[in-house]
Amino acid sequence: MKILIMADIHGNLEALERILEEADSCHVQGCVLLGDLIDYGMHSNEVVKRLLKLQYPVLCNLRGNHEEAVLREDYARFSSERGRESARHTRERLDQNTWQYIKDLEESGKQEFRCGGKYCLGIHGSLEDCLWKSIVPEQELDLYSSYDYVFSGHSHRPHFFERFYSVQDTRRRNQKKTIFINPGSVGQPRNLNPMAQAAVLDMDTENVVFLRAAYDIAKEQQAFDGQVDSFYSERLEYGV
Repeated sequence: MKILIMADIHGNLEALERILEEADSCHVQGCVLLGDLIDYGMHSNEVVKRLLKLQYPVLCNLRGNHEEAVLREDYARFSSERGRESARHTRERLDQNTWQYIKDLEESGKQEFRCGGKYCLGIHGSLEDCLWKSIVPEQELDLYSSYDYVFSGHSHRPHFFERFYSVQDTRRRNQKKTIFINPGSVGQPRNLNPMAQAAVLDMDTENVVFLRAAYDIAKEQQAFDGQVDSFYSERLEYGV
């Protein structure tokens, strides 16, 4: 089974459409959505509308910190005033369908599920803070030893790595493996690559393909209405 893993779309419809085109060529059969569908970009409503049209099941669908902040109208944890202004502006523009959709997302920011016989964790951030703190390879990660896969977002930077844990299993030489995947950000990448980013995982082979899709950045920028800081439009060109 092949699954599409997406995080941090951030209201960027052009980027989402290109990733979905790339995913179609991979013949994916399911999708994992790791939160922050909305905000920063001007197409939060359109992103949700497009996701509702997916032709394959969504196996995991999480709130991110931006959905949480907008729903609760609590912007205190954003690091800048321009970020708070963006979230307020997004909240004002959400239509009823989008509002209901994000209310129905898994509010804890994490979800355990089975896929392809594997025990998976989808999480926006990390078990230290499900909404506001990212997983990074340098961390102590013993909390994740029970999972076969850990899918996470929030950092806007892709990663793939494996951790091996000691267990009582002589057939496998007393080892167990957890695979960690962050697909990067569809709509606001911060790895100095402005392309739309996501990942496709083949559950049968453990093969991961990181998708990189050029999209019409200028067209997406044209949607910005001058009501939020121009930083959020300009950064799309640089992947920062």
